[in-house]
Parts: sequence; structure tokens; C-alpha cells
Amino acid sequence: MFGDTPLIMVEDDAALVAAVESMRGAPVIGVDTEADSFHSYQEKVCLVQLSDLKQDYIVDPLKVNDMSPLGTIMEDPDTVKVLHGADYDIVSLKRDFDFQFDNVFDTMISAQFLGFDGVGLADLIRRFFGHKIDKKYQRHDWSKRPLLPEHLDYARGDTHWLPALREILELFLRRDGRLEAVLEECSIVQEREWQGRVGSDADFLRVKGARLLEKPDLRVFRCLWEYRDAQAKALDRPSFKLLPDSFLLQLARAKPESKEAMEKSARRGSSMVRRHGDALLKAIQEGLVDEREIPKPPATKKARVQRGGPGVDRYLLPLKEWRNARVERLGVSPVAVANNALLKEIARMAPTDIDGLASVPGIRKWQLRDFGEEVLAIVGEVSENAPSPAPSRKRRRRRRKPESN
Repeated sequence: MFGDTPLIMVEDDAALVAAVESMRGAPVIGVDTEADSFHSYQEKVCLVQLSDLKQDYIVDPLKVNDMSPLGTIMEDPDTVKVLHGADYDIVSLKRDFDFQFDNVFDTMISAQFLGFDGVGLADLIRRFFGHKIDKKYQRHDWSKRPLLPEHLDYARGDTHWLPALREILELFLRRDGRLEAVLEECSIVQEREWQGRVGSDADFLRVKGARLLEKPDLRVFRCLWEYRDAQAKALDRPSFKLLPDSFLLQLARAKPESKEAMEKSARRGSSMVRRHGDALLKAIQEGLVDEREIPKPPATKKARVQRGGPGVDRYLLPLKEWRNARVERLGVSPVAVANNALLKEIARMAPTDIDGLASVPGIRKWQLRDFGEEVLAIVGEVSENAPSPAPSRKRRRRRRKPESN
């Protein structure tokens, strides 16, 4: 599968320094990570895989004390870092090791802009190299040691092909005139920052469905969430594996007073009530007398687009029709034209010239260049055909007749 390419295991500080010196000056390096997000309270990077044109490397951050030498490679503008679906790996490496990135190339973004049917890494490797990747270790607990040979083969397989894959995709992108657009998208991805757990007293409001609860139910839910969060942290387990969100939401609404009543909200045969029943009943009672204020909801990962009134939809529909027609004609992913969030911002601001369009949040240079005038034409046509506002009518006061004596 990997031919004669050697695998270098990096398990101490000296080995990392040597590996970095070996990679320094390489024109291109494949990069990937493995984490333990399905197995721990606070996920962490457990492996960093790298591949240059000569060999594959697997760095073990759980054994290496100082990962900073690797950061010099990540921020080197002369070395292309090739990743697939780069945003998660980038924010994880920034979070855990304070790395910075320059000159990133994302093979998934490239596949989207080329309109490939399958844009997963396994799809691309099978398409261009005829090799089928076994993804059975995708949710493996990568914090466990020792690493077996099959784990190492799986891990290096995610970077071994990346340098060659980038070369192929870049040829396709140049042919289609899409390379500049992809590189701009990659430059935006490399600036992403971690937006996960921040330890706010409003974190319980991040649970889907929590904000729909009435205030008394929400106070109970907060106490249930706080119990689960403390237990998950103590056990170093993901919260959702300890007690599902849906179970806590049901308890917050039903507020059972006994284990027998609580079992109606649990899965049949579940051990949750047996293990946590007494503590959950206590949390429910604490929530019933909880007088703490409900904090403001935390900001969502995706900033919500402000609506500009009923006129927004008038622009949004033709913009979506234009986008969908262009996607079908070019045979690309919608993100290679314009996502819904951007179209909503354009509809909200209704720009009248290219400078106004350039000020729309989220607009890219390649979008302005490739179809800025088309978008302005659509907005202008809608504006021209918009009905004139009806003149306001002042209500005339009716004079009351004087009462007769």
C-alpha cells in the first residue's frame, strides 16, 4: 500500500527535532490529526501525521513534551501544508499547541470547486490511486496505547497520498480557472480559531432544544446539566455518552419525583436511572428552588444573519434561483458559488454597486471577480420592479356632535 516509503515514529523531543529538520525546506507536506473526541470530556490531539515526498511521520503528542518545533513547519510560507477538511485539524492544533498556519491547501475544498461526486478523502484516493481506505478506525480511541500496526497503517494512510493528490487537483483547478478561488478559501480556513467549550455559565444553553424550555423547566435543566457536566469531567468521558441531552430535556419538562416515574423518560433497559437516579432527583429539586438568573445565550458558531425586514425575501428568492442555475450549469458544489448565508446578507444589504457588494460580510474576492456584476444586475432588477410604498393615510378625527340638552 505504501510501497518503499519509510515510516518514522516520533515519540520524544529529540526525535521531533530531527523530524522537523528532515522536513524543513520540503516544498509540500501532508498533514492530518487523530483525536479522542468520542472518548473524553475535553478532546485532544492524540496523533499528528505528516508526509513529505520521501517518508511518512507519525508524531505522538502524548509522549512528546515540546511540540513547538513542529509549529515552525506549519507557519513556514514556503512549504505547502496539504490537509483534507482542514478546518477541524487547524483549530485543534491551534487549541492544543498554539500553532499558526500559512500556505494551506485543502483537498476537500478543491474537490467541491471541481464538482466531484465524492469529496471525501477516501473518494479521492480511490478515484486517482485506485486504493480503497478502510475507515473502521475513524472513531477509535486514539488516546489508547500501545498503537498497533493496523492503527499506524490507518493513520499514515490519511497523509501518505496528500502531496500527490494536491499536485493532481491543482492541475484540474488551473485547467478550470478555479485555483485562485480555492487558494483564497484556504487562506480563510487557515485563520479559523477554536470555538468549542469555553467554560461559560451559559454553556447549558448550547444544548439543542434548551432555549425552547419555559423558565421553570430551564432552571431544572441547568441543574441537571451541571450535574452531568461535573460527572463527565470527573470521569473524563464525553457528556453525551454519560446522559443524553434528550433525556435531560425530558426530565426538565416532566420533573419526576421518583425513580419509577423517571424510568418513563429513559430508554427501556437503560442503566441511567440505576446509576444516576438519586443524583438526578436531587438536581431536579434544586432546580425547582433555583433563583439564579438565566444568562444570555452564548453566541452560536455561525453568526446569525440579521433580517432587514420583509423586503429581504424579495431579493433572496431570485438570488437563490440564480445560484442554483449556476451550480447546475457548472456542475459544482453550491459553496463554489455562494452559500445561503452570503445570499441572505446580499439580500439584506441590497448593494447597488461593486463597492457596496464588496462590503457585504463574507463576500470573497473571487466571487466579486467571477460574478459580481451578475449579482448586482439581479439586485437592481428586483429594486426596479419593487412596488412603490403606499402613501401613508392620516386618520381623520371624527367630530363628536354636541349632546342635546
